[in-house]
Amino acid sequence: MKTAILGGGISGLTLARRLREAGLESVVFEAAPKVGGLCGSETVEGFTYDVAGGHILYSKEKAVLDWMAENTDGGCAQRARSTKIRIGDRFIHYPFENGIGDLDKKQTFDCLIGYLRAADARKSGAAAPRNFGDWIHYRFGEGIERIFMKPYNEKIWKRALETLSTEWVEGRVPDAPVEDVVRAAIGIRTEGYTHQSIFYYPLNGGFEAIPRGIARPIRDAIRLNTPVREIRRVGDQYRVNGEFFDRVVNTIPLPDFIKFTPDLDPAARDAVLKLQFNSLTSVAVGLNHDKTPEYSWIYLPHPEQGPANRITYLNNYSPNVAPPGKSLILAEATCVGVPRKDPEFVDEIVDGLAHAGLMNKSDVVMKHASTVKYAYVIFDHDFRKKIDAALRGVEALGIESLGRFGRFEYINSDQCVSRAFALADRLVEESKSGRRLV
Repeated sequence: MKTAILGGGISGLTLARRLREAGLESVVFEAAPKVGGLCGSETVEGFTYDVAGGHILYSKEKAVLDWMAENTDGGCAQRARSTKIRIGDRFIHYPFENGIGDLDKKQTFDCLIGYLRAADARKSGAAAPRNFGDWIHYRFGEGIERIFMKPYNEKIWKRALETLSTEWVEGRVPDAPVEDVVRAAIGIRTEGYTHQSIFYYPLNGGFEAIPRGIARPIRDAIRLNTPVREIRRVGDQYRVNGEFFDRVVNTIPLPDFIKFTPDLDPAARDAVLKLQFNSLTSVAVGLNHDKTPEYSWIYLPHPEQGPANRITYLNNYSPNVAPPGKSLILAEATCVGVPRKDPEFVDEIVDGLAHAGLMNKSDVVMKHASTVKYAYVIFDHDFRKKIDAALRGVEALGIESLGRFGRFEYINSDQCVSRAFALADRLVEESKSGRRLV
């Protein structure tokens, strides 16, 4: 069985690697001049940063975590999370409800009493709202909603929160027990979201070292600078750019995939075109010193902190991302539609970081911006209906779709790898049985 894999990001590369290890042939079509996709990195003036924002390697699946770490080009460093939220001139422990004791006393009281009232309402049988805006108040109460959750989420999603559903929040929004919030309020340190409290990061080359390492044994199967032009089903086979394959697996974002699939059902095509997403601008800021605080990343919820919603101190992940004596901040800002990288926008981001007290503009020795078109899936209230219709149409062609935007799933790199493992296992079984498995 010969498989065409569309896209050389971490999903497509993992699938190709696992198929090769099982003795099956595949070809990876990648339009860019290098592998990586959303896990790609750039090096500018000796500073290396990740083009789709700050990534870390962690997973609830030990086998996946070990496989990714073992296949990282150049190996990984292990780090303990030290993450903060910038509120005024204070650094608040992350997750926010585990850090409310770091606020001033009035804010701490507002957050605690709101959290307790929200918990009481839920115990009394209050129904969970179906829109994310109201859900925030239902789950966290007025104080946490006002001080952090609402402004931060408005900043990242760029739309009224009531227009979003809640189907994505499980596993994505930290959820501290009431007891931990009370402890935090009286100054007893508690930790939340502990599955990412220890993480890994490549020692050299940025996060791209992971897909690059995965790709190393299958370089002969990867066709760089090779965009897909057309896919047609011909009997039991598929013709991709004029070449025949037994199977096709797509990892390209669905709105791009449909451009070269003329056989796709019109209703599925229409559903894909209605899917919403946010783009992302990542700005690397090189500083002329190596004295950044020992933090991992910092959330910036408020407008006066500039467009960025998060910064990462990448030199605390690996000492090799910046030249000796220098340090590197990576700022992320979401956009609706075409992501911005104009000098005015970059300067607005840098000005915001300086205003927030996170750096001095006089220390800046390098600024460089990268953009990605597809960064965040937007879970509006019609999302499930649209994505189900879209994937039914793709599957009706006998084509598998995989990856964060191949299926419009809010998943991290480890989950992409896990799903690629499962699909590879199924394709191997199909090759042995001679029939397709559902």
